[in-house]
Amino acid sequence: MDDSPARIEVQHTPQGPLLLTQGAWTASNLTTAAAWGALTAQFKTLPAGRWSLAPLQKLDYLGAQVLWTQWQHRLPDGLELTPEQQVMFAAVEKFTVKLPPERPHAWYAPLLLLGARLLSMLDHLKGLLRLLGQLLLDIGRLVRHPGQGPWRDFSGHLYHFGATALPITALVGFLIGVVLAYLISQQLRQFGADAFIVNILGISLIRELGPVLAAILIAGRSGSAITAQIGVMRVTEELDAMRVMGIARGFRLVMPRALALALVMPLISVWTTLAALLGGMLAADISMDVTPSFFINSLPAAVKVSNLALATAKSVVFGLLIALVGCHYGLRVKPNTESLGQGTTASVVTSITVVILVDALFAVLFRSVGI
Repeated sequence: MDDSPARIEVQHTPQGPLLLTQGAWTASNLTTAAAWGALTAQFKTLPAGRWSLAPLQKLDYLGAQVLWTQWQHRLPDGLELTPEQQVMFAAVEKFTVKLPPERPHAWYAPLLLLGARLLSMLDHLKGLLRLLGQLLLDIGRLVRHPGQGPWRDFSGHLYHFGATALPITALVGFLIGVVLAYLISQQLRQFGADAFIVNILGISLIRELGPVLAAILIAGRSGSAITAQIGVMRVTEELDAMRVMGIARGFRLVMPRALALALVMPLISVWTTLAALLGGMLAADISMDVTPSFFINSLPAAVKVSNLALATAKSVVFGLLIALVGCHYGLRVKPNTESLGQGTTASVVTSITVVILVDALFAVLFRSVGI
């Protein structure tokens, strides 16, 4: 015999309405759109009364869960059911998770949220400071015992952070230089100051845009990779194995990445700046007839060498901070994939924010350098 649809019949008795469950309350019946829509519509029109499950054709745990939810997680008074159904509802009651009551919105809720965010920020700052202190101790150990240093890891990170990043940084830098030159040429042409495009492009790309653009690209590319690599080691319990074996995580994981990125970041910054200057030079030649020879000869007089030194110093700090932020969030990943994704996203956002804040700090502290 085919299973009949799940439904409820109402019988009026001297003791009040009696709600009789009919049909098969099984997963195959309840998961169809038509049956579920008819049943939920019937739930809304049911009167208050006694329930009887005796006429049920079939009942599985999904059907019991539907009734349990309709009864607001308790058996109604006067319920008629068989011993097998009693056991089934006892199991449903045991494994049903009740949602916590919704908290009333208090006037101080925004203050609590602000306090929680501030405490979280202080916790991250404390972790970064601890990581920086451990890095200094590890560098001291490397100086005392250079033969124990993880040089193979260091060289591998140099290649992955530096050499493999050259194509994308050159492409983005070149395009930024072209766009910037075209925008500047539109304004300078109005005043007949075509020659000053060398000054504007040189000082903006060498001093600010080149290092910052390279740092942002490396933060999104290598910073996320650092967090993902260390986070996967957390998920696969490799970090726990290193601790059991007595291998210092800071010496083998943090220090090679920090030193490699601090060393390679100035080179990538110069490479990106050269690509941007090349794009700006070609765009200036096309839009303003500023020849490449004039551009190259005028650039040393327009931009002092101290600007390049400042940009190089900034790049070293950018690389060190990006590596520390990536390692910090990687070590804080919990042993699950959701935490790994959240940590990688937070690492990229934090790295880019730190780069911009540090660049603004450099601009304020060294505003008289190279001007």
